[in-house]
Amino acid sequence: MSRVKLLDREFELSIPEEKLLKAVDQVAEKMNKELEGKNPLMVCVLNGSFMFASDLMKRLTIPCEISFVKLSSYSGTGSTGQVKELIGLNEDISGRTIVLLEDIVDTGLTIINTVEQVKQMGPADVKVATMLFKPDACKRDVKLDYVGMDIPNDFIVGYGLDYDGYGRNLKDIYTVVE
Repeated sequence: MSRVKLLDREFELSIPEEKLLKAVDQVAEKMNKELEGKNPLMVCVLNGSFMFASDLMKRLTIPCEISFVKLSSYSGTGSTGQVKELIGLNEDISGRTIVLLEDIVDTGLTIINTVEQVKQMGPADVKVATMLFKPDACKRDVKLDYVGMDIPNDFIVGYGLDYDGYGRNLKDIYTVVE
């Protein structure tokens, strides 16, 4: 599909699945080298990063575990500027290497807040992996250890990302048509 309609908006294809999976392969390859022997706990930030986390986990060859947290900072097509923790991390992560798996980092607010919360739980190290990064939208100094790809500051859906709950199931990424 070259275009999709979700609710009141039209979106056009911008990143096909093949390109997304190639980026996931590159992230996995780097993690397999850098995290060898560290037994990391991958923490998938829901809802958006479920597809990235799933594809990434299939490509990791190192021993690792996965857990999930659910955070929210979006409403419609823009950030609310507030991060709400909806479901927390229940595992004892003291002394562990933690890798936060994000779908997208744009303003940086959500990931900075998440890193701060996780660091309070006593891990040995906290790393951040994001499928997508919007450097032009980033308003904070964010340390990203693994980045699938940089993208423009456009509103997108698909591959786990949504528009008011819709579009997460799309295998490709689509950009809003203004």
